[in-house]
Amino acid sequence: MLTELTEIDERCDAIEECYEFMLGYAGKGFPSDEGSQVRSHLQRALQAISGLAKAAGNLIEKHRLEPAGKYQAFLAVLDRDARDSLAAIELVLAQPTISSQLIDNLNASIHLRALLTDLFLLHGVLTERLSADPIAASS
Repeated sequence: MLTELTEIDERCDAIEECYEFMLGYAGKGFPSDEGSQVRSHLQRALQAISGLAKAAGNLIEKHRLEPAGKYQAFLAVLDRDARDSLAAIELVLAQPTISSQLIDNLNASIHLRALLTDLFLLHGVLTERLSADPIAASS
């Protein structure tokens, strides 16, 4: 894997791991998060989501990927979906207890699903574009 994508890969992994953990947690029927790692997964996802669009934008700008306008438009979508997902996750984290039902509702959130889809698309595009760039491939 291109070292250029390491930060994006790590962010994607944290968000995806959180989502997968939440899928399992949602099915357990827990009334609260006592003794669970759900909060730590959500906190890690928050950190990964915060600044995600900026990190992707920096990479796109560094490699002057074209057409720039198309990348900027997508980054605006990514930023919006990230902010919406952050708001939903922060709301859940603000609760005194986090039940399986609450996590199931978060999993169903269109905002979180949109962010995951954005990440898959972004990662695929960047992987293809940067592997085609001889300068990036040697980084």
